[in-house]
This record gives sequence, structure tokens and C-alpha cells, in this order.
Amino acid sequence: MCVVALAVCFPSITHATVAEICTPGSPASSASAPSGPTILPNIFDPHGPPARMIHDLSWLVLGICGGLFILVEGMIFYGVIFYRRKKNDKSKNEPRQVYGSNPVEIAWTIIPLLIVFVLALTTVRTIRSIELTEAPEGALQVVVIGHQWWWEYRYLDATLPGGEVVVANELHVPINRPVWLRLESADVIHSWWVPALAGKMDVIPNHTNYTWFNAETEGLYLGQCAEYCGNQHAGMLLRVVASKPADFDAWLQTQLASAVNDTSVAMGRDIFQEYACSNCHTVKGVSDGQFAPDLTHLMSRETIASGVAPLDPATLKAWIDNPQALKPGCNMPSLQLDTQELDAVTAYLLTLR
Repeated sequence: MCVVALAVCFPSITHATVAEICTPGSPASSASAPSGPTILPNIFDPHGPPARMIHDLSWLVLGICGGLFILVEGMIFYGVIFYRRKKNDKSKNEPRQVYGSNPVEIAWTIIPLLIVFVLALTTVRTIRSIELTEAPEGALQVVVIGHQWWWEYRYLDATLPGGEVVVANELHVPINRPVWLRLESADVIHSWWVPALAGKMDVIPNHTNYTWFNAETEGLYLGQCAEYCGNQHAGMLLRVVASKPADFDAWLQTQLASAVNDTSVAMGRDIFQEYACSNCHTVKGVSDGQFAPDLTHLMSRETIASGVAPLDPATLKAWIDNPQALKPGCNMPSLQLDTQELDAVTAYLLTLR
């Protein structure tokens, strides 16, 4: 079952207690499942420094605004109840009018100024603390590229072969280590937002933005593109898997490996290379496409189509056969494969772990 829950305004919704979100059905994929809880998009359940600073600021703003609302509404109700005209009052005299009260005018000028000053000061301080101008010491460096409608992640590390590791849609990070994101767009404006980890940051064509977070607990953090980017905006989901450093390092090593070369599925690989698949998708040692998600280790992921469906054999086959049925408007065409070709390509992709 694939559930998208935007619980950003309801503090009672924290860790997912419902069925797992986009849980894969294949035993092969379950090996890479996050070991912690599923953490829903909720600004009132912070799991890192930026999210906690936003959380604290939001409670301050809500407290001040809520107090003002109660005060003003209380005065209105008091006036309505205690100063309303009595039923047996036949006089036509208006209540005594008060003009030019210096104490009242000074009060309603100075008090709002003080409130605005406090809110502005705390907001600026929070923004300066969150929007760093350079990466924190020891941060994991990741380039985030927004596409219609999926996410590309490039892990930058000079010690890695080729200097980077490229994955799609599921961002894996170690806990208790800063993650520095360089945000870019390949097409239109997107917005990267995982509420439990950090605030929104726009992903803009021909412009680079930066943001950071530090996941403090293991788990699967859910988010959403927060800027309308086309007809599949709602299907451009975010998944951040935070794990122990040793588990993250092990995952990274699997992503460095070349694609599995299983001769038993050679027919599917040949079809993949012959048709348009290889023009868009990269599979190390097989193809070098630049326009669609890297499939070298496809089956190490939990979901397909940017988190909208669990990655299992049946869903993968349906996706290859007719992507528009699962994600209408996506840029992947149906190649009209016959049954034998469809089974062969599916079998090949299932070996890419």
C-alpha cells in the first residue's frame, strides 16, 4: 500500500503506526529496508538541528499569535455580553464615547512594535543559523538534481572511484553526520522539503541553492516536492533513509560496484540496449543514458517512480509495460513490448541489485 501523509500541521501524528509506506513485496528488496521507524512529514516532530530550530520558532510564533487571538476575541466577547442593550432598555442614548486617550494609543502602538520586534529578531536569528554559507565540518556532500518528476543524487567524494556515486530517488545518509546538499534543477522550479529534517529550499534552473541537515535517529524520512512543477508534482516524493554509519558505508560500497552481469538474462539486456531504454537510463558497463534514473542498482531501492509505488516484480513489469498507467504524464514512454520481450526485460532489471 502506498500512502502519502502530509501531517505538517498535526503534532499528534509522529512516527507511522499504520502500514508501512510503499513497502516492497519482493524479498530481494527487503534487505535494504530502513531499520528504524517511518517518520511522516511533520514539522512538530523534528529529528535534526535545522528542523528543531524551525520547530522552536513555530511554537514561539504560534504562542504569541494564539495569545493575541485569545486576548482580542476575549475582549470582543466581553463587550458583546456585558455591554449589549438590555431588553427593557427603551432609551436611545448611545454609550459614552471615548476620544483621544493617550494611554490607549501609546499602548496599541508600542505593544505591537515590541511583538513585531521579537518575532523579527528570532526569525532572523533562526534563518542565519539554518542557512549556512559553507558546509559544516565533516559533512557528506551530495548534489541534488530535480527532474520532472524524480530526484537524482550525486555523492561527491574524491576518494571514490570517479569521484562520485549516482543514485535516484532514495537518499541514504548516516545518522549524526551533517549532510550538505547542493540543489540544482534540470528543468523547472522544484522544492526539496523533508519537514522532520530541514526547511524548504527551492531547486531552481540555472541557479544553485544549498541546505543541510543532520539526521539524529535511524529511520525512513518522508518528504515532498513543495513547489508545483507540473502534472506529476504530487508524485515527486522524497525518501531519506538514515542508518548507522557502518550500514551507510556498506550501502555505499554496493552502489560503487558495477552492474550485475547475469548471462541467464542476456536476452533482456540485449533488448534493453536495442530499444530506447539505453538512451535514457544508465547501467554501468551497459548504457550511458543521461535523462532518466540510473538503474545500475535498481533493485537495491524500495520504491519505483519516485516513491509512488513499491518496487516488486509485478509493479516493475507493469511500469515497463505502461508507465502512464502508474504515473500519468511522466516522460517515460511505453515501448509496446510483446509478452516475451516484456518478461525478458523485467527479468534483466530484477538482477540489478
